[in-house]
Amino acid sequence: MSLVSAGGYSFGLLPCRSRRRAKAIAKAALVEARPRAVPALRKSSGSGSVQKVLVGDRADDLQAEARAMARAVNASVYSPELLARDYGSRPVQLLRRTLQILVALGSFSLKLLIDQRNGVLDQNKRKRAAELRRIFTRLGPTFVKLGQGLSTRPDICPPEYLEELSELQDALPTFPDAEAFSCIERELGLTLDLIFSSISPSPIAAASLGQVYKAQLKYSGQIVAVKVQRPGIEEAIGLDFYLIRGVGFLINKYVDIITTDVVALIDEFASRVYQELNYVQEGQNARRFKKLYADKEDVLVPDIFWDYTSGKVLTMEWVEGVKLNEQVAIESQGLKVLDLVNTGIQCSLRQLLEYGYFHADPHPGNLLATPEGKLAFLDFGMMSETPEEARFAIIGHVVHMVNRDYEAMARDYYALDFLSPDVDVSPIVPALRNFFDDALNSSVSELNFKTIVDGLGAVLYQYPFNVPAYYALILRSLTVLEGLALYADPNFKVLAASYPYFAKRLLTDPNPYLRDALVELLFKDGRFRWNRLENLLVQGRKDRDFSAKDALQPVLKLLLGPEGEELRTLVIKESVRVTEAVVLGAVIDTYNSMPDFMRSLVFTGSRRGPLLMSVTELEKVIELRDQVFRIWGLLRSSENFDPTLLQPILQVLQQPEGRILGGRVVGGITQRLAARLLQQVLRTPAAGSASID
Repeated sequence: MSLVSAGGYSFGLLPCRSRRRAKAIAKAALVEARPRAVPALRKSSGSGSVQKVLVGDRADDLQAEARAMARAVNASVYSPELLARDYGSRPVQLLRRTLQILVALGSFSLKLLIDQRNGVLDQNKRKRAAELRRIFTRLGPTFVKLGQGLSTRPDICPPEYLEELSELQDALPTFPDAEAFSCIERELGLTLDLIFSSISPSPIAAASLGQVYKAQLKYSGQIVAVKVQRPGIEEAIGLDFYLIRGVGFLINKYVDIITTDVVALIDEFASRVYQELNYVQEGQNARRFKKLYADKEDVLVPDIFWDYTSGKVLTMEWVEGVKLNEQVAIESQGLKVLDLVNTGIQCSLRQLLEYGYFHADPHPGNLLATPEGKLAFLDFGMMSETPEEARFAIIGHVVHMVNRDYEAMARDYYALDFLSPDVDVSPIVPALRNFFDDALNSSVSELNFKTIVDGLGAVLYQYPFNVPAYYALILRSLTVLEGLALYADPNFKVLAASYPYFAKRLLTDPNPYLRDALVELLFKDGRFRWNRLENLLVQGRKDRDFSAKDALQPVLKLLLGPEGEELRTLVIKESVRVTEAVVLGAVIDTYNSMPDFMRSLVFTGSRRGPLLMSVTELEKVIELRDQVFRIWGLLRSSENFDPTLLQPILQVLQQPEGRILGGRVVGGITQRLAARLLQQVLRTPAAGSASID
């Protein structure tokens, strides 16, 4: 089954009855033309010739894109001033649409008021949320988009409304095929028989903003998807946003319970919707997305055919695939849904936290499983970006959550732009503690992401947060992916699948913010937490891009840097502990391997063993030694481990700062072992020297 996306929602093939009805329309009949032979590939010899061909193809592509941009030069751009000028002088049209909206939303508001007076507002939240979803569907494409936008705003809507609105689907009829074919010819300046060998007589997918046809290019024979914009959509959306913006002004002025700037949210959302109306912009989004993320062999992004693209027509490579929530169809092809979801999660994490440019609408209709097992991304009309500072703050936020450092979590909201700097976060800390202490009873890898989102959303809803659009879309993206995985495995946890990426970034990224987060994670109360390092390495190795070499070098730079004195003190102390554990462990292993008669000769028959240590202390020594050896084994077993990666460490130690640090470590080890040796010689406990915990 083939699926594509038209306007940001999920679609299947239209019913056969619709196709038969469309065939009766002459203009919508299957267009046939004499196919032209596919041009032969240009052959050349030598790598230089290959490069010339590639450069030539790239130049041709850029020229075709420039021509497409010229065709879209008059594409609409959202402007509140232009909307006011265009619709302010149309009182009859405004009144008609206003009454339609007021009747629908007014009756809904009246029900909320009655619920509140009867004391059943909370009890009926789910019921009213479902009603609002149906109202938005009836009011048309603007309100469908608005409802989906609200479904990503936990600072505005309660959790019940978020869940219902996230299920909004398009329920609009297709527009006449004659209008679609006329639009293609008008936009591209060519008749259909000059562009396509064939084109489907009716759309194979439809949505609020447009509908999609399957066609075959005449010049190459390649199968493509042709998305055509719905006639009059700009007029309908412009009128609605003009009215909605007026309501936003009233909310800002009279509704105190909503602290967010509603007009600003409407303007931001309207700008995104208008960007979706420019199909050349969508093509450019797809090109950028492919350049950043399609380097992975399991990710597919369709190519754009710029010569057949304009502001209202988008021609792209046809993708054969199945929607990601159709588990039976996927498994019938020998594929696993969880493998595809994991690919989606890893790609999403790269989008959100590496390059910051991400697909803002990753619902099942925009994610296809191809027969080859690749994950195909579709519909690039709505994209968003994560600010660079926020990318690192998000990773740090996860670290603070793991450490249950709720004061630091609250302060993260400044860097994430949730709160203005003048807001006091101290009242928020108890709310975070109450929720996460309960949620974190399980290990982080066992947490359900939706539980975290719902709980965090409840906190955001109660306090003066202003959630940036990028963060709301991130939450929605990962929640959708986890929801898809739960169809296949009810025990799937998106955080467990994401943790290897976070671990790799913490261990290998040289960014100062992440280096500080790593130190904060590994050191607590002056002690190094070897179990945390071991867990990070175990998880990080699961990421296919993990490199043991990358994990060592940034730590060294931090250790020997001008701001690393506090860390150096901790490292020296820990180096002494580890060396002592290794030496004493070796002594214990040697003693245990000796025959009984040799033990009595060497240790003069002592029944207390070779060392004057309690059982608890002895167990801690062995545990630390074994843990360090396991960590070294994890590094050595890394796929790209190379013993030469230790060479930079030796080079660093030859530097003045390194020699000073090495001297301090050796001095500390010597003193500690000397004290331990004296203790053993005297065979009496030495105060303060017995324990290494």
